Amino acid sequence: MDYKFIADLLADVQVPNEGILSRVLQKDEHVNITLFGFSPGQELSTHSAPTPAVLYFLNGEADVTLGDDVHHASTGSFAYMPPLVPHAIAAKTATMMLLVQIKMPKPTA
Repeated sequence: MDYKFIADLLADVQVPNEGILSRVLQKDEHVNITLFGFSPGQELSTHSAPTPAVLYFLNGEADVTLGDDVHHASTGSFAYMPPLVPHAIAAKTATMMLLVQIKMPKPTA
């Protein structure tokens, strides 16, 4: 059985004093899971992805733009995005966020 276990993500990774940290926790044919750490004021500009994705905020406060809507995210906030939804993140405080990209199976001919 091939699995990964991290007892405490928040203890394992620190938010940088300046900038954005991204650390890939798992990447395979099914998922891409990345932990992000944003220092206050850091932003990911509007972009989209070809896969469904989940954002889960482990701590901090950020504004999350999903399509035309802006939401205030804080510890415990969750968002699901279908493919190609434009989204952006703007950290208000030091913020840790988990991104889970779900890879869709390729259609069989």
